[in-house]
Amino acid sequence: MIKGIYEFISESQLKKYAELAVRAGVNLQKNQLLIIHSDIQNATFARLIQTVAYEAGASNVFIDWSDEQSTKEFYLNASDSVIDHFPDWQAARFKEWDEAGAAYIHIISENLDVFKEVSAERISRFQKASRTKLRDYHAKIRSHEVRWCLLAVPYVGWATKVFPNLSKEEAIQSLWKLILKGSRADAKNPIKDWESHNRAFESRKKVLNESQFEVLHFTNSRGTDLLVGLPKNHLYIGGGVIDENGIPFFPNIPTEEIFTAPHKNKVNGKLVGTKPLIYGGSVIDEFYLIFKDGRITDYYAAKGQEVLQNLIETDEGSHYLGEIALVSNKSPLAQADTLFYNTLFDENTACHIGIGNASPSNIQNGINQSEEELKAAGLNNSLLLVNVTFGTEDMKVLGIKEGGTKVLLMNDGDFQF
Repeated sequence: MIKGIYEFISESQLKKYAELAVRAGVNLQKNQLLIIHSDIQNATFARLIQTVAYEAGASNVFIDWSDEQSTKEFYLNASDSVIDHFPDWQAARFKEWDEAGAAYIHIISENLDVFKEVSAERISRFQKASRTKLRDYHAKIRSHEVRWCLLAVPYVGWATKVFPNLSKEEAIQSLWKLILKGSRADAKNPIKDWESHNRAFESRKKVLNESQFEVLHFTNSRGTDLLVGLPKNHLYIGGGVIDENGIPFFPNIPTEEIFTAPHKNKVNGKLVGTKPLIYGGSVIDEFYLIFKDGRITDYYAAKGQEVLQNLIETDEGSHYLGEIALVSNKSPLAQADTLFYNTLFDENTACHIGIGNASPSNIQNGINQSEEELKAAGLNNSLLLVNVTFGTEDMKVLGIKEGGTKVLLMNDGDFQF
């Protein structure tokens, strides 16, 4: 009999992790509504976060339960008309939560095989329908009008995928250790450690924002040779961000990225993926993307070609980029030298791009600009944003200024400033 995943972590350590999500992740304020999105398999941790949130002064904590097995049955058996429709009442919930000033915590736990019997095309259609109906909610998320936090707990199948040579018990224990280490949640005072972590972000963002490079040039031995043009007055963000009321929060735990928005029409060259991309429960691996004038003009995946095609064909904006992120290979997560088969963790071990929508926060005064103004500035618009890891140990990044001056920003996958 396999023990529950929580028997491999102490009660005090688990509570520290929950407190990190509540007090640093979303930085919950007194009398604020908290929405927790969680699969039923993660009920133990969701309920602990609920307890911690009430201790922090939440007015109400609502757990929005999901069930992957039920979702699989839905994808397999629901009629086509239902697959292509996202109910109005579902969208109305998010609208009411947003208007109430809610914060959102998303608990994830990778289950790589749950949707292997499901058509990638049906998943893509439903995701497109849901993103269309929830466009306003996702816009608030991307522009940091609402505070949110994404974090993970182990799952048996995920742990044994990451550690195939260990017993199930050892694999779960090892994955817990890496999740907590990578999330900087394994120390005596994780919240204080995150404050220190954020100071390093602020220092590097200051250098990049003052430099205003015109182009970033990425090269490595895997075949990536990519020129990423940047909009004028672009801003790098990362680590802690600020919501519209001036309250800081950390959207991702873990996070190691400093990112900005590319100019929609100024990305050229080849990008070779270095870690599997998990999208809609399916795996895309051994793939590359070709860009011309910003648009993905060609692509190939040895595994998951149809899934990659459905992703890119979601809408016109999903043929372009919305994010370019710099990530050092010297972080605790990267130094684990582990393939996590999970985008949240793998993207925080190396440089990555985001296919799809750009955040208005990545341009000066962007939050106050109209869609037309953001488009004129070069920011992409799409229903989705999907991150793709392409960094390596020999990644080199040059920042190129308007006059042609080149500055070495990264060498051998690590920051040079």
